[in-house]
Amino acid sequence: MAPLVGVELIQTPVQLYRYLLRCCRQLPSSAMQQHYRHAIRQGYNSHSDEDDPERIQMIIQRAIKDAQWILHKYTKK
Repeated sequence: MAPLVGVELIQTPVQLYRYLLRCCRQLPSSAMQQHYRHAIRQGYNSHSDEDDPERIQMIIQRAIKDAQWILHKYTKK
Protein backbone atom coordinates (compact mmCIF):
# COMPACT_ATOMS: atom_id res chain seq x y z
CA MET A 1 0.00 0.00 0.00
CA ALA A 2 1.48 3.32 -1.04
CA PRO A 3 1.36 6.13 1.49
CA LEU A 4 -1.00 9.00 0.89
CA VAL A 5 0.34 11.91 -1.12
CA GLY A 6 2.23 14.52 0.87
CA VAL A 7 3.58 12.27 3.61
CA GLU A 8 7.02 13.87 3.21
CA LEU A 9 5.53 17.31 3.90
CA ILE A 10 4.28 16.47 7.40
CA GLN A 11 6.12 18.71 9.86
CA THR A 12 3.62 19.58 12.59
CA PRO A 13 1.45 17.50 14.92
CA VAL A 14 -1.73 18.92 13.38
CA GLN A 15 -0.58 17.87 9.90
CA LEU A 16 0.17 14.40 11.26
CA TYR A 17 -3.25 14.21 12.93
CA ARG A 18 -5.04 15.09 9.69
CA TYR A 19 -2.88 12.64 7.69
CA LEU A 20 -3.68 9.80 10.09
CA LEU A 21 -7.40 10.54 9.95
CA ARG A 22 -7.23 10.42 6.15
CA CYS A 23 -5.45 7.06 6.42
CA CYS A 24 -8.33 5.76 8.55
CA ARG A 25 -10.71 6.27 5.64
CA GLN A 26 -8.82 3.59 3.71
CA LEU A 27 -9.52 0.89 6.30
CA PRO A 28 -12.10 -1.69 5.22
CA SER A 29 -14.75 -1.60 7.99
CA SER A 30 -16.31 1.25 9.89
CA ALA A 31 -15.53 -0.49 13.20
CA MET A 32 -11.80 -0.45 12.36
CA GLN A 33 -12.01 3.15 11.25
CA GLN A 34 -13.69 4.14 14.51
CA HIS A 35 -11.16 2.19 16.58
CA TYR A 36 -8.13 3.78 14.93
CA ARG A 37 -9.68 7.27 14.93
CA HIS A 38 -10.10 6.92 18.69
CA ALA A 39 -6.49 5.71 19.06
CA ILE A 40 -5.23 8.63 16.96
CA ARG A 41 -7.18 11.13 19.05
CA GLN A 42 -5.86 9.59 22.29
CA GLY A 43 -2.27 9.67 21.02
CA TYR A 44 -2.62 13.27 19.90
CA ASN A 45 -4.04 14.33 23.25
CA SER A 46 -1.41 12.45 25.25
CA HIS A 47 1.46 14.11 23.36
CA SER A 48 -0.08 17.59 23.10
CA ASP A 49 2.29 19.01 25.72
CA GLU A 50 5.45 17.86 23.90
CA ASP A 51 7.85 20.80 23.35
CA ASP A 52 11.07 19.21 22.10
CA PRO A 53 11.26 19.51 18.28
CA GLU A 54 13.43 16.39 17.99
CA ARG A 55 10.98 14.34 20.02
CA ILE A 56 8.07 15.65 17.94
CA GLN A 57 9.82 14.61 14.73
CA MET A 58 10.51 11.15 16.19
CA ILE A 59 6.84 10.77 17.08
CA ILE A 60 5.78 11.92 13.60
CA GLN A 61 8.11 9.48 11.82
CA ARG A 62 7.03 6.57 14.02
CA ALA A 63 3.33 7.36 13.57
CA ILE A 64 3.72 7.46 9.78
CA LYS A 65 5.49 4.09 9.77
CA ASP A 66 2.83 2.59 12.04
CA ALA A 67 0.03 3.93 9.82
CA GLN A 68 1.64 2.45 6.72
CA TRP A 69 2.03 -0.90 8.48
CA ILE A 70 -1.62 -0.94 9.56
CA LEU A 71 -2.85 0.00 6.09
CA HIS A 72 -0.69 -2.70 4.55
CA LYS A 73 -1.89 -5.25 7.09
CA TYR A 74 -5.59 -4.70 6.48
CA THR A 75 -5.57 -4.05 2.73
CA LYS A 76 -3.38 -7.07 2.00
CA LYS A 77 -6.18 -9.58 2.75
